[in-house]
Amino acid sequence: GPEMPLFSVPKEVAVGTAMLGVAFATGMLAGKRRPPHTHTLTGAGAAPFPIIGKSGPLWQYILDHSLREHPILKKLRLLTADHPWSKMMVSCDQAQLMANLVKLIKAKKVIEIGVFTGYNTLNMALVLPDNGRVIACDINEDYVKIGKPLWKEAGVEHKIDLRIKPAIQTLDELLASGEAETFDFAFIDADKESCNEYYEKCLRLIKKGGIIAIDNVLWSGRVLKPRKDDLATQSIHHLNEKLLRDTRVNISMLPMGDGVTLAFKL
Repeated sequence: GPEMPLFSVPKEVAVGTAMLGVAFATGMLAGKRRPPHTHTLTGAGAAPFPIIGKSGPLWQYILDHSLREHPILKKLRLLTADHPWSKMMVSCDQAQLMANLVKLIKAKKVIEIGVFTGYNTLNMALVLPDNGRVIACDINEDYVKIGKPLWKEAGVEHKIDLRIKPAIQTLDELLASGEAETFDFAFIDADKESCNEYYEKCLRLIKKGGIIAIDNVLWSGRVLKPRKDDLATQSIHHLNEKLLRDTRVNISMLPMGDGVTLAFKL
């Protein structure tokens, strides 16, 4: 998603990693002692957020001890690092979680809204069965041209159905052609002003038991105080509030990358 700053980690891991936001990084617990036996939503005496600086050694340790990246995925990530908009790429650890979820639910049909250079598209296509499909939605083919040759190199090009047009149009076409409740997984990472509309249409397309992942739900901490003139932040904040009360899904909001909410359709 957009606005994901890079830090002073090696380029190998810098691309696709993002700060959780100033609220989590700026001394939330600095110099403060929690009173004994204080019960919070995070448990007795627990810190509300782990203080893991995205350029710090603990963050590097997480990547060193959990990232298992296909060599062609890595190649695409490093190619994307040279792009002026490289900060728009999904974080590599988050992409790995998406792939693990796709495998866990034995997904065959996936929707991706927001492709950029196609890192997460490739990531999901790699774990789908040979007859699996990713419907990949974007409005800009220039970025996708970076990843397309690597989709082919990885042998998964046939699993990716790229639709270059407004995603709302593609989602409406899928619904009109009778594909409601036939998809297993959706990943939403495009313009934030439309995030509610993407969510609603994906919810109709996803099967019961399927998962919708919504990226950038923390938006570098701006959701804490959304400005009235900041439509993107307002849209994310309103969707976050709606999801909390949405009885059609179970949810988990994860402080990973720039924040991702997993919505499990009931």
